[in-house]
Amino acid sequence: MARAALLLLGWTLLSAAAAAPLPRGYPRSYRQIMANAASERALLVYSTINGGDVADLLKEFRAAYPGVRLEYRELSSTALYRTFVDEVRAGKPTADLLWSAAMDLQTKLVNDGYAQAYASPEKPYLPEWAVWKNQAYGVTAEPIVFAYNRKIVPPADVPHTHADLIRLLRAKRAFYTGRMATYDPVRSSVGYLYMSQDLQLNRDTSALMKMLGVTKVSLFDSSSNVLDALSSGKQLIGYNVIGSYALERQAHDPSIGVVMPTDYTLVTSRVALIASEARHPNAAKLFLDFLLSRRGQFLLSRRYITPARADVPSHAGARAPAPIARAIRVGPALIANLDQIKRRHFANEWAAALATTNF
Repeated sequence: MARAALLLLGWTLLSAAAAAPLPRGYPRSYRQIMANAASERALLVYSTINGGDVADLLKEFRAAYPGVRLEYRELSSTALYRTFVDEVRAGKPTADLLWSAAMDLQTKLVNDGYAQAYASPEKPYLPEWAVWKNQAYGVTAEPIVFAYNRKIVPPADVPHTHADLIRLLRAKRAFYTGRMATYDPVRSSVGYLYMSQDLQLNRDTSALMKMLGVTKVSLFDSSSNVLDALSSGKQLIGYNVIGSYALERQAHDPSIGVVMPTDYTLVTSRVALIASEARHPNAAKLFLDFLLSRRGQFLLSRRYITPARADVPSHAGARAPAPIARAIRVGPALIANLDQIKRRHFANEWAAALATTNF
């Protein structure tokens, strides 16, 4: 009797998958992926993105594929990487899909053989920089910005370029000492990623690092915490803040101002990949395709998370304009970031900058 009930349940799920509408423009063969996902019945996602920020997206995915039980776990970027690798090496069940803001760590997972190839039907709509080997997909295109406290920072002080920020800290060192904020680039994977990209793009980044040291910069582990400190007035200017968080906060908090630097604005992405040994690979394909679809990208954009697709509108001011946008390319160049000698060299340079007293 129990076996019959299970068979009936399985048939019901497969029937539901067969009846579900085929996404527009997808090949008819995609129905097999849908049916296989229904038979897998589950999906485990590890993500660095707050579940509240993607609640609508998760809700619509579950409604579109009710036969797939989606479990969504939030971890920090470093914890996500370590947890996944440790579980794979121990032969334990782990995530089917990983979605992380740590672009370099996601790229390393691909390079080390932890991801499987999948040519998403949505791939043609993505920018060239956002896809590597059909294994790593950049889902978003978020600017990295300066944020500041509008109520305390004089309008004339607001920096619009990286050079402006250096000049400001030199000219008004006393005023801004103890009131600058940024990611801790030694402890935070994304903080290190953004600072290392700055060092590649801007020869004055070392000088900026020293001025952050001179002004006794406060270090944080997330953009949200930086914005909390700015809103309270404890900090005045935040450097290398993820734009989606800053822009959404600005929309509801009159004390927050946001600037996309006009000399260049880094554009980062939250990268998704399907695990090479995923227990539910077809369900993972459904989820990846939904993230990259027009609907999925629209749902992200409603939370100021800039979509990677250019054919999906973003909130006004949430997309870095082409002349200043410097997208961080998904691919092997990011792996050099993780070289231990390079990281030690950076950590030493950063420690020296923090120890700077005169400049």
